[in-house]
Amino acid sequence: MKILMVNYEFPPIGGGGGNAHYFLLKEYSRRADLRVDVLTSAQKPGFYCEGFADNIRIFRVGLHKKDLHYWRKTEVIEWLFKSWPRYKKMLAEGDYDLAHAFFGFPSGWLCCRTKKQLPYIISLRGSDVPGYNDRLCLDYKILSGTFRRIWASASAIVANSGGLADLALEFFGDGQIDVIPNGVDTDMYYPRSNYTNLKGKPKLLTVCRLVARKRINVLIKAVALLQETGIDAELTIVGDGNLMDELRNLAEELNVGRKIVFLGRTEPSNMPRIYRENDIFLMSSKHEGMSNAMLEAMASGLPIVTTLCEGVEELIDSSNGVIVTRADAREFAQAIKSLSEKPDFPQYCRNSRNKALEMSWARVADCYIKHYRCIAGDKG
Repeated sequence: MKILMVNYEFPPIGGGGGNAHYFLLKEYSRRADLRVDVLTSAQKPGFYCEGFADNIRIFRVGLHKKDLHYWRKTEVIEWLFKSWPRYKKMLAEGDYDLAHAFFGFPSGWLCCRTKKQLPYIISLRGSDVPGYNDRLCLDYKILSGTFRRIWASASAIVANSGGLADLALEFFGDGQIDVIPNGVDTDMYYPRSNYTNLKGKPKLLTVCRLVARKRINVLIKAVALLQETGIDAELTIVGDGNLMDELRNLAEELNVGRKIVFLGRTEPSNMPRIYRENDIFLMSSKHEGMSNAMLEAMASGLPIVTTLCEGVEELIDSSNGVIVTRADAREFAQAIKSLSEKPDFPQYCRNSRNKALEMSWARVADCYIKHYRCIAGDKG
């Protein structure tokens, strides 16, 4: 079976959607019955072909990309304009059985335009679902008709969490949206050799793009409140984005500049070590599909303190973390204090790891391949 995959972002460009695609391809590289071509983006103008594995090729359409983790609207339009002729050429020469669009838009727009030539499946990831990203409210209204056409023409639609599927159905109506959760590489991400109780100095970690939807300001304020109560917490923030300077300034204003470590963008090879060096993972997002970083933290044995958003209820319960009722710094501080003082804190760590062991990328790959076979069968 030969698949044409389309994703406007792929490492090093993008965030969770690109990373999920990368790990899915690692599983596909072990499948002798699959051949995959990926059409994606590059940071500099040009057209590039990379070998990912013997059965997988990556084709990159270069852009004038300013920030690896933040997409300007002009960049999305540039990618669509430049990718369309490349997509048509690949389609004419590739003899594909189906296409797989990561993100309904913009990636799915290419597939929708050739729906009569090639069936396609859509993976909804988050910001491609109306209502997910406040920054895109106007865009959702303007593009609502386009979104509906893209979704309605797909042979299958898949969301990466039940919460995201529900949000999508609020927009789409009564169509069928299946759920295939994200996975995690539990060999790459593993716990430290022993779990111990914390002694008043919890090392906190969050990993995300520094954009408004992630609400990192709440976590910085929570650290300041913890300092006031005598808990010497330190927060490490991994990731880059347009709010970096604003968040640094906030930490200084609250007199916790020395307690907030901004690592910026970090090489993926360094992440397993960073997870193991910390104690509790924090997430304050307004919306998520299903957080890859949260899964990686769980696989590394970190309990979680998080807001309630899509994908959380499938991963977190009272045995491995705390779900705060609202994105409030005081609630976060109280939850962190309570969790860090648990006499059975090591058990929370083990429970996180055990839940992650149930979420493998091999399982995700098998679920997608079942969809592929169904779609390819219908084509035949």
